[in-house]
Amino acid sequence: MTNKVDLHSALAAIISAPVLQDVPLRKYTTWKIGGRADYMVFPASEEELAALLKLLHEENIPWLVIGNGSNLLVGDKGVRGVVIKMGEQFSFTQWRENSVTAGAGKMLPDLGLEAAERSLAGLEFTAGIPGSLGGAVRMNAGAYGSSIGEYVTKIEVVEFSGRRRVLNAAEITFAYRNSSLFDIDAVVCRVSLLLFAGSREQSLEEINRLLRQRSLNQPLEFPSCGSVFRNPANDHAGRLIELANLRGMQIGGAAVSKKHGNFIINLGGARAKDVRDLISEVQQRVYEYSGIKLEPEVKMVGEFD
Repeated sequence: MTNKVDLHSALAAIISAPVLQDVPLRKYTTWKIGGRADYMVFPASEEELAALLKLLHEENIPWLVIGNGSNLLVGDKGVRGVVIKMGEQFSFTQWRENSVTAGAGKMLPDLGLEAAERSLAGLEFTAGIPGSLGGAVRMNAGAYGSSIGEYVTKIEVVEFSGRRRVLNAAEITFAYRNSSLFDIDAVVCRVSLLLFAGSREQSLEEINRLLRQRSLNQPLEFPSCGSVFRNPANDHAGRLIELANLRGMQIGGAAVSKKHGNFIINLGGARAKDVRDLISEVQQRVYEYSGIKLEPEVKMVGEFD
């Protein structure tokens, strides 16, 4: 399979939704940055996803899975091959007593709010996190001392070969902004979580408190990816960046937020190169100031200048 016509036909034979070509990925990332994808597809079911992955694997076609496009920096020259968008069809929830099984495309704040409305506690920390569940469990997303991995009971994946597989919690290792899911050749489809009984009023009050706190402390008025750097042991990346006097530092259309040091914002028209160069400059200056090398938690994909 060597040309676009052949690949488009093969994708269209598997995917029920329209197959998009030459897609500007800035429309699908929270940073609003990124070049074009050769193709973008929206699988409507796990069966379609399995058939798609099997095709791409067998034909050695490069591909990328995205959810909400947070924690993702797409290169200015775009992404070759196929971008798989885990969207609406993977945004379901199935509730049973204190547990829920949700699709990989489910937005974290929506899941936390649904839990609160059912008087289930534990996911209040997801308020305002701009990510979807599939990516969140892979990187063990968290905030305010809590993380999603604490609540996982099992994860259902589709392997690159197209085989479906269930991983129990005991088979998965979660760490700070990391998990063993990065070590397996599979795409997360659905996640089961066990929560605990709580108070609807208290959970909703906590969610509202966290949203107010975010609006005060984070630059929500600008496109960003959320936190750019992992917190080093016993410290906070934002604090180190601010102590190095880097708030407001700007390269092209990208700038370190004056409101929160661990946010790099798109002031308008920022390029991926601007952000990547700014990340490198922040790393260098923080290292010179403190001797600590900050590690990005944002994932860089695609082709850069």
